[in-house]
Amino acid sequence: MVKAIVGACWGDEGKGKMTDVLAGTSDIVVRFQGGANAGHTIINEYGRFALHLLPSGIFRQNVLNVIGNGVALSIESFLKELEDVVSKGVPKPNIVVSDRCQVLMPYHKELDGMEEARLAAKAFGSTKSGIAPFYSDKYSKIGFQVSELFMDDEAIYEKIDHILGIKNVLYTELYHVAPLDREEIFRTLRGYRDAIAPYVADTFSILRDAVKAGKTILLEGQLGSLRDPDLGIYPMTTSSSPVAGYGTIGAGGIPPYEIKEIVTVVKAYSSAVGAGEFVSEIFGDEAEELRRRGGDKGEYGATTGRPRRVGWLDTLAARYGCEVQGATAVGLTVLDALGYLDEIPVCVAYALDGKRIDRFPTTAELKRCKPILEVLPGWKCPITGIRTYEELPENARKYVEFVEKQLGVPIKMVSNGPSRDDIIFR
Repeated sequence: MVKAIVGACWGDEGKGKMTDVLAGTSDIVVRFQGGANAGHTIINEYGRFALHLLPSGIFRQNVLNVIGNGVALSIESFLKELEDVVSKGVPKPNIVVSDRCQVLMPYHKELDGMEEARLAAKAFGSTKSGIAPFYSDKYSKIGFQVSELFMDDEAIYEKIDHILGIKNVLYTELYHVAPLDREEIFRTLRGYRDAIAPYVADTFSILRDAVKAGKTILLEGQLGSLRDPDLGIYPMTTSSSPVAGYGTIGAGGIPPYEIKEIVTVVKAYSSAVGAGEFVSEIFGDEAEELRRRGGDKGEYGATTGRPRRVGWLDTLAARYGCEVQGATAVGLTVLDALGYLDEIPVCVAYALDGKRIDRFPTTAELKRCKPILEVLPGWKCPITGIRTYEELPENARKYVEFVEKQLGVPIKMVSNGPSRDDIIFR
């Protein structure tokens, strides 16, 4: 069976913990898109980890972890994460990297930073991890596939020269900096080849054979529906598709009809890192209190450390996100963070130019929307440590059931604390 675990909204929903839990019943966990520009936080018996590129199944020795061909592979980040995890006592993970994966180059990060600086106040809020330049090169057919790292010197130099003919125009004419050096890029590519060689595999065949053998495969997405470049809040989106349907492409070797379950993660309130429309966002002391109490160490980006923007749960956006993903079940996270509130506002619709709408609009309309809120009673007590749904306070259960009705998808898991065990199955 193939399952996908994906985010409903802007990302930062707490997918890492949910993936870690679902990995316990999986044979293979696959990262199918994105790069080191976002992180999944996991807390287990080994400690607290912020994963960026590594699949969330790395803590389970029986799991094969795959970095799929849809991922923006920063080889430096991959090796550093792997070293960091093992240094903290985690047994060396069973992990392979697709030979069709493409390599994120140092100049992708440089271009990302220079372009954000050029845009200044109109910047996209990039993490400056090189993601947009990477995917731009991939679709312009001037990227390096992992398999190409093993080409002979002449072929490598030929491709480098073709790329520099394009890149150095940008470097010198648009950004007014020194051009890229041919020999330095060649040395970098040869270093990457030697470093990544032990992990490279034909993951297409591995996954194809696993599907035929009836293995349980978990597809792990990064970010969420609203960051999709087609269906999200374009242009304030990411550069690859975080939608479950893309998982069969970004993983490779998996037919679309094999995805049987799509767990879409929704946070009990809203949060986001980076720019873009966020109708239910709150500000000032109210926001700072929610930010301080949220997550396991507050609402700060696992990759950037930036304070996340926060707001009340936007069920209109979350319902749309579930529809985009084709959700069969929802995992609701960080319910415990709301225990301090007397009343809990929930955004259930928008006012577009003063008129109520119950659909998630395009970005141009979204800019003109205001939240329409319903207020639910709080439960005013800690709920971490509770293991059954029936033990939750009545108002906590009412909140979950209200959200479930708004989403139109069954909430099968409720996270009520930071650790692996703080989860309630319904």
